[in-house]
Amino acid sequence: MPLEKSTWRWDSKHLGVGVDVARWGRGGRALLLFPTAGGDFEESERFHMLDVLEPIVASGRCRVYSCDSVAGRVWIDGESGGAKRATTQLAFDRFVAEELAPAIREDGGGGDLLVAGASIGAFEALAAIARHPELFAAAICMSGTYDLTRWMDGEHTLDFHYASPLHFLPTLGPSKQLDDLRRRFVVLATGSGDYEAPWESWRVGRVLGEKGVPNRVDDWGKDWRHDWVTWRAMLPKYVDEMLAKVA
Repeated sequence: MPLEKSTWRWDSKHLGVGVDVARWGRGGRALLLFPTAGGDFEESERFHMLDVLEPIVASGRCRVYSCDSVAGRVWIDGESGGAKRATTQLAFDRFVAEELAPAIREDGGGGDLLVAGASIGAFEALAAIARHPELFAAAICMSGTYDLTRWMDGEHTLDFHYASPLHFLPTLGPSKQLDDLRRRFVVLATGSGDYEAPWESWRVGRVLGEKGVPNRVDDWGKDWRHDWVTWRAMLPKYVDEMLAKVA
């Protein structure tokens, strides 16, 4: 039986555009699943990620949300300058934290969210929990692209600094944000096969570890490439683990 699905369009005050959102399932802890860079709110469904999550969702342990990759599209559009990309990323962050996450909580009766994504979606998942650990219980980051400097056209703006966990976390001093983040967990899963960049996951792991943030890097080895086959194997394993960890 297909999973129960709902969709709606959100007119974002922070982004100034409409953002499509989908929910699969109804019960359990919420999982916000970010698309890859050019993806939309139904990308995960088209690439069968909901199929592999079906036993978890259908059992009522978890419900899944996804939204358009508004910032991701700007990062790779080949037209926007670095400053606009960073500004859009911060606007997307505010949309997630101040509009989408509260709506998800209200939709399911509250509770901290899980967050996940692959490729640039992994960057979005890491950024969400690093910037807003009061909202997210754990992050599942798969085959992450975490250093977006290459798309900044040689610029390093203040917006980029605060949008990028690799850049703002090393400078994050004693604060409630850091205290909250130290009570969360980040799993950084990667392959070592074609088009993967496991060194980026290890770099994030070191940055988190130096700040006392619980994390783990899992390298699945050279047989796993930067591809949906890899992420379909990874996601249900880690969702099951995180649901047990934060129960």
